[in-house]
Amino acid sequence: MQVDNQTLMVNTDKAPKAIGPYSQARWAGNILFCSGQIALDTTGKLIGGGIKEQMRQVMKNLKAVLEKANLDFDDVVKTEVYMVDLEEFSEMNEVYSKYFDKLLPARQAVEVSRLPKNAKVEVSMIAYKR
Repeated sequence: MQVDNQTLMVNTDKAPKAIGPYSQARWAGNILFCSGQIALDTTGKLIGGGIKEQMRQVMKNLKAVLEKANLDFDDVVKTEVYMVDLEEFSEMNEVYSKYFDKLLPARQAVEVSRLPKNAKVEVSMIAYKR
């Protein structure tokens, strides 16, 4: 079976370009693996503000990637949240909860010592095309 690599990768200019050798997302059958997003704007600059502002930007970026793949947050089955300070968990969760309504994905949230560009939060997702 021959597969066109461009149809396996998902990239949109409505989210920041990858800052390394990876794509914004990649298909594996009906499953979309979204790379971790930090609070970069489309120019690649980390936005200012606290955890809520950064989380809103992260979710905006992930929404753009999902939309490019013709998916939405209802298609997300798993998320991974990496934070540099779990003391900010409730504020992160307040923003996160606005994006998931009916179908709640499985999730893990962990504290890490540092994230790229000194971001406060990074989120990756796995979505399933029904």
